[in-house]
This record gives sequence, structure tokens and C-alpha cells, in this order.
Amino acid sequence: MTTLPPPTAELSADDARRIALRAQGFLGSPDRRAGVRGVLRHLGAVQLDTISVLARSHELVPYARLGAVGRKTVERAYWTDTHAFEYWSHAACVLPVEEWPHFAFRRRAYRGRPHWNHELPDGTYEQVIKQLRSEGPLTATELGGAKRTSEWWDWSGSKVAVERALMYGEVVCVERRGWKRVYDLAERAIPGPLLHDELDDAECVRRLVRLAGESLGVGTRADIADYHRLKGEQVDAVIADSGLVPVAVEGWSKPAWADPAALATPPRGRHRTTLLSPFDSLIWERARTERIFGFTHRLEAYVPKPKRVYGYFAMPVLAGGRLVGRVDPAREGRTLVAKQVTLDGAKAVPGVAQALVEAASWVDCTDVRVERVDAAELREPLVGELARLLG
Repeated sequence: MTTLPPPTAELSADDARRIALRAQGFLGSPDRRAGVRGVLRHLGAVQLDTISVLARSHELVPYARLGAVGRKTVERAYWTDTHAFEYWSHAACVLPVEEWPHFAFRRRAYRGRPHWNHELPDGTYEQVIKQLRSEGPLTATELGGAKRTSEWWDWSGSKVAVERALMYGEVVCVERRGWKRVYDLAERAIPGPLLHDELDDAECVRRLVRLAGESLGVGTRADIADYHRLKGEQVDAVIADSGLVPVAVEGWSKPAWADPAALATPPRGRHRTTLLSPFDSLIWERARTERIFGFTHRLEAYVPKPKRVYGYFAMPVLAGGRLVGRVDPAREGRTLVAKQVTLDGAKAVPGVAQALVEAASWVDCTDVRVERVDAAELREPLVGELARLLG
């Protein structure tokens, strides 16, 4: 049993919530000059996902913080000038390229892995590396096909090989092209000073624990471990030397750790009002979201339709530093459709309307149509507020 040091500060539940919001870029003035790249560095990881409703999740994350930043601008910010790479962090994530050395522990773990789900035909790995060296960057299709012809649900040998090389760190995903990964050799894609695995596991994990603490502002051991999907014992081994400080938070049953810089100044400023991707790092850990916001959220895209409560891609609405509702959106031509809206009472109406109108403008819609509101008596006030904002 690890003996924990006494807390250096006691935080109220509201203090912790505001610290978390500021750390995630939702409280205070956004750094527009740093733009999308600044958001990526600030968060340390932006999760990728195949689902696209209003936009893909890695586009929604900077939008939620900066407002109507162009989608092409987002892609350029991630993938030009070797600014970022894609790797396994919280899930498949876009990561700042300067963090490449700190994932050496994970690359080593993959190289030492004794068993894999996919068989790798002899010589295929070497052939993929040779082809990338002479022809790259390439997609899996360009490398020889992404799927087997005999079993369409399975990967081809070249796809297995290039994904294995990605995990090992010999290959890097340098962009997404029509959602397909584009692969290149790490020796070409990663700047020379960063292209090494010299840091030992403890140093890598210590850095990621510190980064997680800074990105969260304050969090429990489980929160910090989840951010880059570390093991609890990995966190335990380094947290005392990570630079984070122990704190006690009102209402939290577990000890917490905070970024000392987050404690140095009270979190103040303008609250962002926005729709959130279900994969946004503010809310991607369900237990933390419930603890901080009193808000239970589950992505229902993979839930059978009759069993869905809030909708296929219900997006939580952030307003005034609170999660005030959910919207399951769609688009029909130039109309943003709110297929289902869930509101936390009448007080949520202005924030949800504002979030819908801004999102509509971002995706080039000129109108918003509300189909279903969980509380029928709030439908008319919501429609009226939308009409007022749309002018």
C-alpha cells in the first residue's frame, strides 16, 4: 500500500470544476494566435474517431475551444510541417510531435509483445518497409490493399505489416486522406532531434503523468492514468516526482493531484458555450464527468436504436461552465437538424440555442430545425430563442 503525502491544498467542488475547465481551454480567453496547434499542445492529445456527423471528432475539439475555425485549417494545423503524429494514447490520437520520445515505452512494449491477433506472412513486413522507403508516403491500399480478398472482414498482409510497423515506431501516420491513414517512415517524418528511444520507461511515464495533470488541472490517480491509458501502478511509481502536488477536493472520495500552476491563480474569465464531441477530453472519462459535472453521458452510436435514450451521436452542451443538455444533430442541406434535444430545465434553453446557432454557422448551415425535445413544454421556448438568434 503506497503512503500518500498530505494534501497541500483543499479545493471546493466548484474550484475543481473551474480548474478543470480552464485547463481544458473552456474558461478564459482562447489563445487564437496559437490556434489549432496551440490547442493540441495544450491538451497533449486529441482523439480520432471514424464517426462524422457535423464533423469528425478531431475537428470538433478545436472548434469547441476556438469557435468557427475552418475544417481545412484544422487538418493543415495537424499534418503540415511535421507538427503532429498519430499514435496510441487515450485511444488513437493526434499528438504533438515533440512528445514522440515520451512514447518510447509504448513502442518498446509493442516490440516485445509475444502474441498478435493477426498473422504476418513471411517477408511482408520487410516488403512494406522497402516500398515506403522507395515510394512513400502511401496508404494501405497503395501498399497492396487494406483487406484480404478471401475474408473481407480481415486485414491484408500489407495492412497487418504497416500497422505493426506503426506500433513499433518504424512507420508514422503522417495524415488522414479520406480517413485512410497515410504512412511514411519515421526517419523521414519525425525531426532528427526527436527521433530516438533513449528515454527509459520511468522517464517517459513521468512526463506523460505530468502532461496529464497539466491538461486536467486536477485529477485522481484514475483520471491521470486514463488520460494516456497508463496503468495505475505506472502512475504510482512516478507521481511523487512528476511535479504534480497532492490536493483534497470536496466530495471526491479519492485523493487527487493538481498542476501547481493551476493552483497559483484563481480560474476566472469567460465561459465557452458550445457543443462537445463525446470524444472530447473534457468528458471522455465517464466517472470523472459524473464527479465534476454531475452529468452521466454514454455514446450511443453502438447501442441498438430501440435502446438509445439520447440519440446516435448525442453531443453534450457546455454553457456557463456546466453541462446543461444534449443534442443529437444531423444535417439536411443547409439546415442543422436537432433530432433530439435533452435540456436540464428551462435555464438551459439560451445556452443550447446559442450552441446550436454557432455550430450551424460553422458547418455552413443557415437554419436550425428542432425535431424532438425531451420536455415538450420546453420545445416552444427553444424554437423561439433559435428564431431570435437566427434573426
